[in-house]
Amino acid sequence: MSYLNLGIVAHVDAGKTSLTERLLHQAGVIDRPGSVDRGDTTTDTLALERERGITIRASVASFPAGDVTVNVLDTPGHPDFIAEVDRSLAVLDGAVLVLSAVEGVQAQTLVLMRALQRLRLPVIVFVNKIDRRGARPDAVADAVARRLTPDVLPVQRVVAAGTPSARVVPLPDDGLRAWLTGESRQGAAHPVLFGSAVTGAGVPELAAALGEYLPVVDRVPTEEDADTEAAADSSGRADRPSGVVFAIDREGGRKRTFVRMRSGALRVRDKIDLGHGRAERVTGLSVAHRGSLEPRDQAAAGQIAVVQGLSAARVGDVVGRALPGDERASQFPPPSYETVVGVAPGDRGRLYAALTELAEQDPLIRVRRRGEEVTVSLYGEVQREVLAAVLQREYAVDARFGEVRTARQERLVGTGHALEVKKQDGNEFLATIGLRVEPVPPGSGVTFDLECERGSMPPAFFDAVEDTVRRELARGSLRWPVPDARVVMTHSGYAPRQSHMHQKFNKAMSSTGADFRGLTPRVLAAAVRRAGTVVCEPVHRFVIEMPDDVVGSVTSLVGRLGGMPMESDAGAGTAVLRGEIPAGSVAALQRDLPGLTHGEGVCQTVHDRFEPVADRG
Repeated sequence: MSYLNLGIVAHVDAGKTSLTERLLHQAGVIDRPGSVDRGDTTTDTLALERERGITIRASVASFPAGDVTVNVLDTPGHPDFIAEVDRSLAVLDGAVLVLSAVEGVQAQTLVLMRALQRLRLPVIVFVNKIDRRGARPDAVADAVARRLTPDVLPVQRVVAAGTPSARVVPLPDDGLRAWLTGESRQGAAHPVLFGSAVTGAGVPELAAALGEYLPVVDRVPTEEDADTEAAADSSGRADRPSGVVFAIDREGGRKRTFVRMRSGALRVRDKIDLGHGRAERVTGLSVAHRGSLEPRDQAAAGQIAVVQGLSAARVGDVVGRALPGDERASQFPPPSYETVVGVAPGDRGRLYAALTELAEQDPLIRVRRRGEEVTVSLYGEVQREVLAAVLQREYAVDARFGEVRTARQERLVGTGHALEVKKQDGNEFLATIGLRVEPVPPGSGVTFDLECERGSMPPAFFDAVEDTVRRELARGSLRWPVPDARVVMTHSGYAPRQSHMHQKFNKAMSSTGADFRGLTPRVLAAAVRRAGTVVCEPVHRFVIEMPDDVVGSVTSLVGRLGGMPMESDAGAGTAVLRGEIPAGSVAALQRDLPGLTHGEGVCQTVHDRFEPVADRG
């Protein structure tokens, strides 16, 4: 059995969900193609997706294409959900990039193609909507070669474009087809096909092309032909599993973990260590098959498995053995924006619990709680609207979202130390804590070390201090999160377990974990204040494509917005400007760019780093 894990990616309204439905229909998996307008598509299962007509969460369907079983991921197309796209791409064998024959190359098309190229994924370009009035399939193919990559080759031509009878015919095979197959499977060249998801024109040809131009897992290895010496684990199994978690959701209150199996076999009742401190047992398995998820006893290499029982699983976790390339599943840019979320006083607990659960499903939704204020990180306005609707619909929480603002962080600029001793200077906690904070290079994360003797008090008290330190730095108890720091515990002390004569254990006389959890934030805040911090804002890299006669105007706009043009090049009437700009200015850049470029300018931005906030007057 051969498997192909396929991503279908496109800008909004290019027709990728409709194309998925047509592929499922032509393979005989569903009786009729679902419609985004009718809200009955197979892959857009979230009620909110059906209502808004956009894909929000990556979903999985499966269909046969010749002797290949295709597991297709219908991924989001809106830029606010680019994290979902990147996460899905990381576990794919290849992708179909869908463009509209009417609208052509759009800004999001560029973003998606760059992501595919970054991961070196083989890509088939499919120009959809050839039946629509105004369809320009040849012009769009030319734009793909000019704006996306020159390494493309059309293998069809369109007859009667722009009419309901539009169809495709193959180009003569002059020996290039065999060459293109080899190059395409390596991601070095990309075939261009045409069609219509609405009429079905060109869809059978696309289905046939999947196994020809994209790499497949030839078959699922069996236990008999596995390399026992290389793969056997301590239990003697020769098919020890290896996979990557690429998505998490909940259905009926139960957590579902989506895993791309890369080798070996995962079975019900297997005990899996995800690296979170405890092993968990697989209690249920399903695999994508013929348009639905079917319960199975095992999932093997090449398959998409939906696993139950892994309560501690997070996106990007490796299931079983780690293999080269597993790190791709957790490489995506962090969100650059955030918003304050408010609810009625009695609903604050439910709000925080709901957001925490949603953050588990999407690790890029970062939730912070500072006093009574709850803040959540975002990619943009649409994601904020969707999150509000999900909270109301799925958790019955009527949340009020504030304005989207730039997500900032603080960076230590020096070393600071603070100490509080039990029963001294107003310390009401039965705990002694000394903490020193030191700056570390950006991206280092938070480390926690001891200079006091580990045996000086029970391990649980040290754990309480470390856990609280990490939580307080992450949620920004002072103002903004401090993501990078070395924290050293310099002093420790506690009151041993004791009681009055002939009485039970007395909390008023004996230290508990609550004493250390209560005192740590105060000591840490004092140490951070003494170290000093600088507030940093996210900086984006940008690429702007525009007519070459407006480069000066666009460069001036970038400068006024606090950006820094770095390099530019021009040719054939088109110019490309590259540089960096504060994330807080991105919205203004995208708002003003069309007016300066006669509607022809396209801007792509991606998070690069955090830098100290500049005074721009």
